[in-house]
Amino acid sequence: MAAYTPSALKAELNERGWRMTPQRETMLKTFQNLPESTHLSAEDLCDLLEKEGEPISLSTIYRNLKLMARMGILRELELAEGQKRYEINQPAPHHHHHLICVRCNKTIEFKNDSVLKVGSKTADRSGYHILDCQLLIHGICPSCQRSIVPI
Repeated sequence: MAAYTPSALKAELNERGWRMTPQRETMLKTFQNLPESTHLSAEDLCDLLEKEGEPISLSTIYRNLKLMARMGILRELELAEGQKRYEINQPAPHHHHHLICVRCNKTIEFKNDSVLKVGSKTADRSGYHILDCQLLIHGICPSCQRSIVPI
């Protein structure tokens, strides 16, 4: 999967009968310019855009986050129960997975090519085109383990 440019997004949207709106382009550029390991909720994105003088309504953000995730441009992550976050879907070799503490929500990103290889083989055998391959591992971090162990 290649990284998306505004022109690539525009072409794919047009192909599907949609159009490139200024809001979609702003959202794409915002995600592309975020520091690595940044995961935004819809509300986080809305606040960030407002601070940057690019206000977009929360309902427009929700609609476009869902659309961009379905297209494979963004990854939709549920890092904590009921809390969806998004990040740009990076092509290989930047592909990564997440280890999440179920108590404090601390998230660690890690790389593992074998997860993608197994997913790719399975997809190829079944005739699927992969948009994303992610592994979410839920556990309890060392700090939270220490806080629940009786002394």
